[in-house]
Amino acid sequence: MRTRTKFEIAVSVLCLALAASVLAGCGKGEKTVSTDGSTSMEKVIGALGEQFEADNAGVKFTYNPTGSGTGITAVSDGICDIGLSSRALKDEEKANGLKETILAYDGIAVIVNNENTIDELSIDDIAKIYTGEIKNWSELGGADAEIVVIGREAGSGTRDGFESITKTEKICVYRQELTSTGDVITTVSSNPDAIGYASLASVKETVKAVSVDGVIPTEDTVKDGSYKIQRPFVLVTKEGTELSDTAQKFFDYATSSAANDIISKAGAVPAN
Repeated sequence: MRTRTKFEIAVSVLCLALAASVLAGCGKGEKTVSTDGSTSMEKVIGALGEQFEADNAGVKFTYNPTGSGTGITAVSDGICDIGLSSRALKDEEKANGLKETILAYDGIAVIVNNENTIDELSIDDIAKIYTGEIKNWSELGGADAEIVVIGREAGSGTRDGFESITKTEKICVYRQELTSTGDVITTVSSNPDAIGYASLASVKETVKAVSVDGVIPTEDTVKDGSYKIQRPFVLVTKEGTELSDTAQKFFDYATSSAANDIISKAGAVPAN
């Protein structure tokens, strides 16, 4: 048997490396879907991604819960396939080539500790609490205790939606600004004097969602519009940039009526 020369061995190694690179590139472009953004959309996007993987062998779906603002930037910079935002895009974001597609609608529940005797607040009450005009629960018929005001960080889609609806933009007085829906729920559940806001789809029995202007936040009241503190769940893409075949297939699935049951079970109201 002839011994291969060093040159022949080098060529073989190079060919193998090139083949591996091509295969890796194909796998990344055609068999993955990467999403990035809103933490409030975790249940909805997680359920959709799980079903999409189950229906499409060999596909890898990823979700990076960074917050709406970061997700919007990520898709703009080409870091992910699809951005996730729990607020509508701003005019300047659209002007920069981003496109929004509403996936679903979600109520923003105003939550208190389960020990709190308050069951109902008006939007005016909520605004006064968050701007510091109402400081004690006794002013609303509750216990004589200072209200601990909890909210989300700047750039959060949940915060943007909450503040725009309650007309408290840039004038809220927070005790704590937290970086995820889960953190808000956990903090309120552990403090009997706290109040917070969170995606209705994520609210658990560890906290109590109060009625707002006499309307309890539910899927039905979000759907019929009677619950006023609500916002869209948005898929963000970039104009002029085509999605990979796999990412486009996920986008088409998520925005079709075939996904409605999954979206509803995740606690949101399908837009389609």
